[in-house]
Amino acid sequence: MNLVIDVGNTKTKIGIFKNDRLDFTESFTSLFELNQFIGSKELNSTIISSVNLPYEDILNELVLLQNPILLDSQTPLPFKNHYKSKTIGLDRLAAVAGGQALYPDSNILIADLGTCITYEVLSEGNDYHGGAISPGMHMRFKSMHNFTARLPLVEPDSITNYIADNTINAMQSGVILGIQAEIEAYIQEVERKYSPLKTLITGGDAKFFESKIKEPIFAIPELVLVGLNAILRYNASV
Repeated sequence: MNLVIDVGNTKTKIGIFKNDRLDFTESFTSLFELNQFIGSKELNSTIISSVNLPYEDILNELVLLQNPILLDSQTPLPFKNHYKSKTIGLDRLAAVAGGQALYPDSNILIADLGTCITYEVLSEGNDYHGGAISPGMHMRFKSMHNFTARLPLVEPDSITNYIADNTINAMQSGVILGIQAEIEAYIQEVERKYSPLKTLITGGDAKFFESKIKEPIFAIPELVLVGLNAILRYNASV
């Protein structure tokens, strides 16, 4: 069994893969709980990705792990990375590896709808070119509330009318329909250069937007975990 660990800002998500298939997922609010879980499993290999805690702190808590791969900018990847900044989010690299594993030899656009919305472009299954970053849905709502004197903090809700007749609906229209239009425009722009194109969406808000995007898409909730396992397998083979 392979264990992949994705340490995020608020929780840690893990996946267990058997014969390269995702067999189990779970989220943990503390590394102490995760360490107890690890003690009950017979694991072959492990990879850790962290966008929050230093690896030293993580390993001090997960004392039962043996020789895990610690994903960083120097970790060998199963694709060519043309992104020039070394500070790229590790979850972005994992998502690209996940798309490549699921759709090899394809042109792929990945939209990860989380705290931020990130777009990743992989051409012909092997060349990662980068993408774009924009504020996520909840960040947009919170920003309008925090940086103005009177706008309320609005919760997401389905809306179809671009022209709203009240403040709350106007904010929902601006954020939700704005994100929808942004995603569709980005798909169309990338498809002009890389066609045929497969578009994958993932992240916490993917389910909310899945039925709203008019362009053909595939929703892959556990894409980052799939990608971490692909990177783990690749490093075992090199």
